[in-house]
Amino acid sequence: MPKLIAMTGCDANQETEIRDLLLAQKAELEALMGSAEEAGAPVELDQTVQGRLSRMDAMQQQAMAAEMSRQRQVQLRRIEAALQRLEAGEYGYCVTCGEDIEAKRLALDPATPTCLSHAR
Repeated sequence: MPKLIAMTGCDANQETEIRDLLLAQKAELEALMGSAEEAGAPVELDQTVQGRLSRMDAMQQQAMAAEMSRQRQVQLRRIEAALQRLEAGEYGYCVTCGEDIEAKRLALDPATPTCLSHAR
């Protein structure tokens, strides 16, 4: 993971590094979402094909796949918003208060939109 510093002193190389990291995360999420589509397929409710417990297990797996898909969609939107902030020159600043987001926080999650005090 690349080292990130506070965005107030960000140079063009760091901006490119951050953009590349966010784009790589976006591509990875999109690939995961594409490969996981079949897990969210509707469950067959024909009792002649499978038993009740198997159907319940399949329904639980479908629900878990749907939740994972929802979480990936949220993360994808966060990444896209971070890319927009980067283009606008607003990356690294809290969207709530406008203060700098700590470099360690950005290093852990480059798509984070808020400082630590507003994340709570």
